[in-house]
Amino acid sequence: MKLSECLLSKSLKIVEINCGKNIRERLAILGVLKGCKIIVVRKAPFNGPIEIKTRDFYLAIRKSQADKIFVEYYD
Repeated sequence: MKLSECLLSKSLKIVEINCGKNIRERLAILGVLKGCKIIVVRKAPFNGPIEIKTRDFYLAIRKSQADKIFVEYYD
């Protein structure tokens, strides 16, 4: 499932990142990698950014980028 389609406050694990090389490198520097556990904190209206929590920090990702990040729910 796409990150942009996920419910708020659910625990997720990143399965695949299909972004371009530059975006993938930027996310990797920030610690967002395949296998990383995240939580969707909030979504801005009108296709705005999506705020996620990973490890000890919060990060806003564009919806277009979130459409290319695939996740699955975990408990």
